Amino acid sequence: MKYITEEGFRASRGNIKYLDKLRDLARKNRKNPTEAENLFWKAIKKYNYPFLRQKPINNFIVDFYCSKLLLAIEIDGGYHLDRKNYDSGREERLKMMGIKIIRFSNHRIVNDLKKVLEDLNEIMIEREKELF
Repeated sequence: MKYITEEGFRASRGNIKYLDKLRDLARKNRKNPTEAENLFWKAIKKYNYPFLRQKPINNFIVDFYCSKLLLAIEIDGGYHLDRKNYDSGREERLKMMGIKIIRFSNHRIVNDLKKVLEDLNEIMIEREKELF
């Protein structure tokens, strides 16, 4: 299913294109996760669908990405309050590529991870139905 995105968004081997300069930034982000990102990563590593951390896609880096479900997960800290317009435009661009974006706050992950994972499971089930 990873080839569900339009051909214009794919590189020669079928992967979604991204800017090369984002590769180093994504590595840096993976080495310095927030507390919420770390908790979330430990919880979703065990899922049947594989996720990647700090995945470059097009001109952006998403916090977590599942290529099989075309699902991006963003963990929002306080700095996102000042970036609502940017985040909105970014989401529109990713949606054009067929990628579904969901957001969880740092606070919610740190304080109620169990409920976040329940919500994520429901979203993943719905996404499976949409794609398969």
